[in-house]
Amino acid sequence: MTPAHLELPTHNNPYELDVYGKRDLALEHGEGVWVWDNLGRRYLDCVAGIGSVNLGHRHPQIVNAIQRQAEKLISCPGSFFNSTKLAYLEALQRVAPPGLSHAFLSNSGTESVEAALKFSRLSTGRTRIIAAARGFHGRTMGSLSATHHPKYRSGFSPLVPDFEHIPFNDVLALKSALKEEAAAVILEVVQGEGGVFVAEPSFLETARSECDRTGALLIFDEVQTGFGRTGKLFACDHFKVYPDILCLAKSIANGVPMGATLTGAKVRVDLGKHGSTFGGNPLACAAAFAVLQTLSQNALILRAEEMGHMLREAITRANWSLVREVRGLGLMIGLELKTRVQPLLRSLQSQGVLALSAGTTVLRLLPPLVLEEEDLDFLMEALASVLR
Repeated sequence: MTPAHLELPTHNNPYELDVYGKRDLALEHGEGVWVWDNLGRRYLDCVAGIGSVNLGHRHPQIVNAIQRQAEKLISCPGSFFNSTKLAYLEALQRVAPPGLSHAFLSNSGTESVEAALKFSRLSTGRTRIIAAARGFHGRTMGSLSATHHPKYRSGFSPLVPDFEHIPFNDVLALKSALKEEAAAVILEVVQGEGGVFVAEPSFLETARSECDRTGALLIFDEVQTGFGRTGKLFACDHFKVYPDILCLAKSIANGVPMGATLTGAKVRVDLGKHGSTFGGNPLACAAAFAVLQTLSQNALILRAEEMGHMLREAITRANWSLVREVRGLGLMIGLELKTRVQPLLRSLQSQGVLALSAGTTVLRLLPPLVLEEEDLDFLMEALASVLR
C-alpha cells in the first residue's frame, strides 16, 4: 500500500541525491509494454528502463526464475562455482558471436566497458584507445574517457589518458588513427545516446581489418543494442563483423542489474587482475538465463525487426513537419526533429506515452519487444498529436 503522503508525485525528494532531473511522474507497476503511475494512469512505455526491459514488465518467466533462485541462493562470490552461473554461461556462449568463448560478469554497462578497456591494455601491452565522436560508453572514469560529449565529461578532468576520438563512420579517420600503435578501438554498432546513428558496413569492416593488421583489439559496445533490440540477437549480426571483446548489459537480465564482457582468444587476463563482488550473482544469472530461454522460444527478435520496420515506415509516410529524419534498427528508433525534444517528451507523456531523448533534438523510442500492432497504433496516434 502506498503511504498517504506519497500519493502524488513529489517535486522535491529530500532523501535522494537527484542527478537525473525527475519527471512529474511516480511509476508503481507494469505489465508488458505498459506502466501505471500511483494515480492509476496508464502509459505506453517506450523508455523500457532505457532499453533494459526488452521482454516487457513482469514477464512471467523472468519473475518465476527470480523467485525460484531467491529461495535457493542470492549471492555467491566468483571464487566459488555455482550451477546457476555455469548454466547461464554455457547458454550465453552458445549464442555469442563467433570467436567469443569466455565471459566476465559484472553489474552494469559501464562496468562491462571498464573491464573491456582494462583487458585490452593487459592483453596488448599498449595504452592507446580509439573511440568515436558522439559515442557513449558509461560514466565511470575509464568508460567516461571513451565517451565523447563534453556534457558528460565536464568537471571530471583529468580523465584517463591516451583516449582519442574520431568521427563516427569516417573510414579514412579510422585508418589514420591506427597508423600508430593502439590497444583497442571501441565502437557502438548503433550509437544510442549519441542520436541513434547506425554504423556503415564499410566502417565496421575497416575497423575489423585494421585492428587485425595492427594488433589492436576491436571492442563492440552493445550494451543498448544487445538481446534482440535491433532485430538480431546482437547488432553486429546485421553486418557479419565480429569483435574481439563484446560489452553487454541492460536487457541481459530484463532489468535486473547485470553486465557481461565477452572475450575471444586474443584476450588474456591473469588471476587477480580484475573482479567484482556482485558480478555473476545467482539471482542475476537466473534472470539472464530466463531471458535467453524466452528469446529462443518466441519470435520476439523477428517481431522487433518487423515492428520496427513498420513503425519507421509509418512515421516516414506520415511526413510530420517537425521530423527531419528517421533512423534506427529494429525497435531502436530515433527521430531527428527540427525543434528541441524536451517539450515534446512532456506532451507525449500527457498523451500516455513515455519516450526518451538522445541529445537535444532527437526523440528516442525503445519499446519492449513484446509490442503489439494495437500498441503501435496507440503510439502513432500519440506521435501524430505532438509532431504534426
